[in-house]
Amino acid sequence: MRSEPNPQTAVGRERTFTIVAFLVDTNVLVYRFDARYPEKQRIARDVLHRGLRDDSARIPHQALIEFVSVVTCTRVGSDSLLSLDEARHEVGELMTQFPILYPNAAVVHSALLGAAAYRISWFDAHLWAYAEHYGLEEIVSEDFEHGRLYGSVRIRNPFRRG
Repeated sequence: MRSEPNPQTAVGRERTFTIVAFLVDTNVLVYRFDARYPEKQRIARDVLHRGLRDDSARIPHQALIEFVSVVTCTRVGSDSLLSLDEARHEVGELMTQFPILYPNAAVVHSALLGAAAYRISWFDAHLWAYAEHYGLEEIVSEDFEHGRLYGSVRIRNPFRRG
């Protein structure tokens, strides 16, 4: 008589993994709508799709503010990427789909320290401070040095070639 393996003790092919939550920078949000860069547009959509599917993407309040500013700005020789109404709609959608992280005194204080310690811009320091404060291991952005570790936060540039 053959017995079935005990599922609590059986060795098999099943793998376990941990999904790492990551912080999304403004450039990822903007590239979703920038048809001038079709490859970056595709990558940005993939990053956000994965983050939505895995519940792993977090968006800082700062990125929503910057997003509206960037996509509604008229550039020399071309229209804005989105109208103000379209940008507002997209921010509303992002707020229903993803957890939004808001600043507090600790985030601002960390940004002050991070800007000085890492010699990064004030805006980048804020982004890093969100990730550090909220315990996120990764920032997805093209604005930092790919692979660099700032405190406990690693940078991943999804648009990097090679």
